[in-house]
Amino acid sequence: MQKVSSELVQQLREKTGVGIMDCKRALIEANGDLDKAMDILREKGKAKAIKKSSRTASEGMIFTYLHMGNKLGVMMEMNCETDFVARTDEFNQLGKDLTMQIAAANPLWACIENVPEEIINKEKEIYKTQNLNEGKPEKILDRVIDGKVKKYFSDVCLLEQAFIKDPKVKIMDLITQTISKLGENITVGRFKRFKIGEE
Repeated sequence: MQKVSSELVQQLREKTGVGIMDCKRALIEANGDLDKAMDILREKGKAKAIKKSSRTASEGMIFTYLHMGNKLGVMMEMNCETDFVARTDEFNQLGKDLTMQIAAANPLWACIENVPEEIINKEKEIYKTQNLNEGKPEKILDRVIDGKVKKYFSDVCLLEQAFIKDPKVKIMDLITQTISKLGENITVGRFKRFKIGEE
């Protein structure tokens, strides 16, 4: 078994919020590679989150954020399973982070599943026309279009966006980390971004 330094374990713990022994096991599995260990933990964290995601999240809070000058504001509903978790510092910090994210990155939907099919098809059609006009061969079109659609989702879907405070972390993973810490399903409900002068 490969040894990993306690500094590396602590570093991974700080980045992921996962327990020390889980961090150590992930680093051993990843042969000391921090990024690979993060991926391993993320996969395991997601597995935990998927089990919890079937549970009803009917408690929660409404979070608001006003940007300096009060010209930009966000209101967002975030749900969990119990009122106890809704009052925790971790839940509240996540709510604050997400409202700031919505203010800065202006997502249109919470997740990919919320994007209407006709919008996805329209985007695919635009990318197909663009690529054909650029003379790209038809045999690679599907792969190129899939990549462009994925990039589109990372721009317009909150859960697919890179976190403004740490672009290496996706919002989906940020939520997963909090689910792992608190042991309850957490979901983003409705949200609205208001900017003075915008329709």
